Amino acid sequence: MIGPRGRRVVLPLAVFVGLVLVWEATVKVLHVQPIVLPPPSGVALTMAQTAGPIAFHATTLLGFVAAVGLGLLLGFAIGGSATVNDAFYPLLVGFNSIPKAAVVPLLVMWFGIGTAPAVLTAFLLAFFPVAVNVAVGLATLEAELRDVLRSLGASRWQIFRKVGVPRTMPLFFASLKVAVSSAFVGSVISETVASNAGIGYLMAVAASDFNTRLAFGGLAVLAAMGVLLYGIFAVIERRVTAWAYAE
Repeated sequence: MIGPRGRRVVLPLAVFVGLVLVWEATVKVLHVQPIVLPPPSGVALTMAQTAGPIAFHATTLLGFVAAVGLGLLLGFAIGGSATVNDAFYPLLVGFNSIPKAAVVPLLVMWFGIGTAPAVLTAFLLAFFPVAVNVAVGLATLEAELRDVLRSLGASRWQIFRKVGVPRTMPLFFASLKVAVSSAFVGSVISETVASNAGIGYLMAVAASDFNTRLAFGGLAVLAAMGVLLYGIFAVIERRVTAWAYAE
C-alpha cells in the first residue's frame, strides 16, 4: 500500500507516463509529420544531443533567487513598519502595474543584448508576489497576540523572530510557487526578443530553423525546472510550516 507521500509522487508520474505514451502512439498511428508534432522519443533524442547547450541556457534561476532574497527583505520591512509601508508600498504597486515586456527594450539599452536583461526581467516578475505576501503575513499578525507578548516582556525583535517570521512562512512559500512561474515567463520573453543566450533564445533559433523537436525540448526543460523547484519548495514548506496544516 502506497502512503500519502508516495501517492504525491507516483500518481502524477503515472499520469505523465500515460500522456507520453498516448502522444507517442497518436503521432505514429496518424502519421503526423515531425515538423507539426514530433514524437516524445524524438524530443528526448534531441534533448540528449543538446543537453549541454540547454543546461547552459537555463539562466532563469539567477533572477529568481535574487527576487526571493530581496523580496523577503523588503516584505519584512514593509510588513514590520507602518512608515516603510506608507512610503514604499504604493510605489511597489505602481511599478508592478507596468508591463514587464515594455521594460525589456530599456534593459537592452542599459545592459546590451545578452543574459542580463533576461535575468532582470525574471527578477522583476518574481519580486512582487514574494514581497507582497511576506508583507501581508507580517502586517496581519493579531494585535491581541502582540499585546500579550509585550505584557510578558517580549521585545519587538523577539516578537518578530519568534512569531512574525513563522507567521509569514505559509504565505512566503505560497508566493514562491507563483513567483517561479512568473520568473520563467519573464526570462523566456526577454530571451526571445533580446538575448543571445537562454532557453527563449534557443527556442527562437529552433523556430527559425523549423526544428520542432528542439522547441519542444526547450518547453520540456522549462516544465521540468518548474516541477523540480515546486517539489523542493513543497518539501521545505512541509518541514518549516507543518504546524500550519491540519493532518
